[in-house]
Amino acid sequence: MIEIHNLTKEFGPLRVVDSITFTVKKGEVLGFLGPNGAGKSTTMKMVTGFLSPTAGTARICGHDVEREPMAAKRKLGYLPEGAPAYTDMTPAGYLDFIADVRGLAGDAKAARLAAVVKQVHLEQVLHQPIETLSKGFKRRVGLAQAILHDPEVLILDEPTDGLDPNQKFEVRELIKSMARDKAIVLSTHILEEVEAVCTRAIIIAKGRVLFDGTPESLAAGGQIDRVFREITQGAAGAAMS
Repeated sequence: MIEIHNLTKEFGPLRVVDSITFTVKKGEVLGFLGPNGAGKSTTMKMVTGFLSPTAGTARICGHDVEREPMAAKRKLGYLPEGAPAYTDMTPAGYLDFIADVRGLAGDAKAARLAAVVKQVHLEQVLHQPIETLSKGFKRRVGLAQAILHDPEVLILDEPTDGLDPNQKFEVRELIKSMARDKAIVLSTHILEEVEAVCTRAIIIAKGRVLFDGTPESLAAGGQIDRVFREITQGAAGAAMS
């Protein structure tokens, strides 16, 4: 459902993402791990069509994101880094707007809005301006817009950032409940989150894949220590150069 081949992004002389290749199948929850500056968010922005790649391709459900952007985005839900929204709107108004953009109408629109508001527990802040909400509630509004049209593919950039432990648990359970019928990629800094939610993990550093396997295989056989050494050695090499 997600096909990434030799995806590369350069900003001037700086190569932020370096020929990344991977696929994600229906039913998989892929944890995208890496230190700050590893290229996680840039990769997600290219997969969702927010940024154009310097080289390589990204396909969503068979649709090339560059050549068939509308077809690809109909299959896609995206929670960007920081969960941006129109902050002068209320969650109710914002989600109503997103539903219109996604082509929902009539009873189907009303039913879907009600279901998503309940799923992410937005009832108490529905009519409060988004700019006045806590970071955690803003994150929930972002998650609500990502899942509103019930997409086949979900790209979630730090979906539990800013949430308290109970809220993190609820969001993780929601992701697991949706995973059966979707392909989901979530970025995180937290290994515990990968172990709790994901069926697979990819670790990147300096724009390159260092590990691709199950959370169990990552924890076994000193893999975490090996990856950590590669990250720190890479950082030291960059500092010396």
